[in-house]
Amino acid sequence: MSGPQLAPEIVIPSSPALPVHRELYYGGQWQRPRGGYAPTWNPATGESLGDCAQANAEDVDAAVQAARAAFPAWSRMKPIERAARMRRVAGVLREHAGELAMLDAANCGSPVAEMVRDAMLAAAQFDFFAGLVTEIKGDTVPMGEGMVNMSVREPYGVVGRIVAYNHPLMFTAAKSAAPLAAGNTVVMKPPVQAPLSAYRWMELIDGILPPGVLNVVTGGTECGAALAAHPDVPFVSLIGSVGTGRAVARAGAERLKRITLELGGKNACIVYPDADLERASSGAVAGMNFTWSGQSCGSTSRLFVHESVHDEVVARVLEKIRHYRPGMPTDPATTMGAIVSQAQLDKIMRYIDLGIGEGATLAYGGRRPQDPELARGFFVEPTVFTGVTAGMRIANEEIFGPVLSVLKWSDEESMFEQVNAVEYGLTGAVFTRDLAQAHRAAGRIQSGFVWVNHAGPHFLGTSYGGYKQSGIGRDESIEELLSYTQGKNINIVY
Repeated sequence: MSGPQLAPEIVIPSSPALPVHRELYYGGQWQRPRGGYAPTWNPATGESLGDCAQANAEDVDAAVQAARAAFPAWSRMKPIERAARMRRVAGVLREHAGELAMLDAANCGSPVAEMVRDAMLAAAQFDFFAGLVTEIKGDTVPMGEGMVNMSVREPYGVVGRIVAYNHPLMFTAAKSAAPLAAGNTVVMKPPVQAPLSAYRWMELIDGILPPGVLNVVTGGTECGAALAAHPDVPFVSLIGSVGTGRAVARAGAERLKRITLELGGKNACIVYPDADLERASSGAVAGMNFTWSGQSCGSTSRLFVHESVHDEVVARVLEKIRHYRPGMPTDPATTMGAIVSQAQLDKIMRYIDLGIGEGATLAYGGRRPQDPELARGFFVEPTVFTGVTAGMRIANEEIFGPVLSVLKWSDEESMFEQVNAVEYGLTGAVFTRDLAQAHRAAGRIQSGFVWVNHAGPHFLGTSYGGYKQSGIGRDESIEELLSYTQGKNINIVY
């Protein structure tokens, strides 16, 4: 996502300062979990970062009840007052961006410089939605003398949000902003792989929001399932895999909950023969999000290049990809971080083996780095396959890692059939100098977000979300804010 430039006064500490609390936070207090504790890890070193709370269904219920008790007062609070408190939260995020970023770098494996941007983007979203609180408007309908008809928007109540591990702080913080601005209370479930920044954030903002307005429960599958199924949570939102999204949707269907989902992607980047090849190759690399090891649902992991420019584009991509070298995430100079876990690393390596076995050409990377300093961590080199065909698994299944598949095309109609053949539809990119061609291609791609002549960034204020199995709903815009409200019509006779 594009956002504010890093302020020069942001200080990144030399090592992570671990949070004091590792419990659950609800009702304005730290609470010991009934579900026990489990360790969290540094994926770059394999070292334990200590035990963290594992909420069970009983813990989730206690957090939901705290949120439910806080809802009446929060929803009735003047919108401007809610906004003022949210802006104070944004200020804390900016003030402590370096500290929070270092925690994320140590816990999820993404480079600390990128995690500083995450903290700043979370602050920007709090400010953005705080500024929109007076835009939660209704309408009046003329009914004649003696009668007034009006519509209003009201919050749902308790919102449950479950977020993914690739941007722990940004997702935990930013994704609470819209429901809070709309007057809901929130129970947030940070990623089980990387909960430390959420604990520290709650320590830092403790007392800014009334007790019970924002609550954090950490844990694994039981915690998420209990939140998704809870009868007093009418709205559940997830950032995660398609499989988890389907499970959340099934749980929500039992009680007809409002559901929004941002799920996986197997996104296409299309290069036409007339494209600016320097811009196209830079965009193809940028769109892969190699900085956080391709662990991004929006990554453009399928590169469709016209046969007439294929070899030159591939050569440029292979040269540019050299910038990304796995390194210690806590080093500000690192350009590419670690994979979040052994399980995810094993999955990525299986797909690399699959690609080789299916007959694709391993043009770059595909190995664990040889640096002895990285031997205990979950690292893999940026990887490029050429000679990929549409039937290969690496061309159809989300890997969620730094693996780029290059497909050569000659016939536009056949190319679009391949682009749209996957079950996903989150992002897409088009590179061409022909404006009419760009419009046509953007219209043909079945996805919710399309870049033309660049790839990668989001833009706060524009709606982000997917088609098909990539999700339901739109975020990062007024559309997200309004989605956390429900309409009511009021007819008055006087």
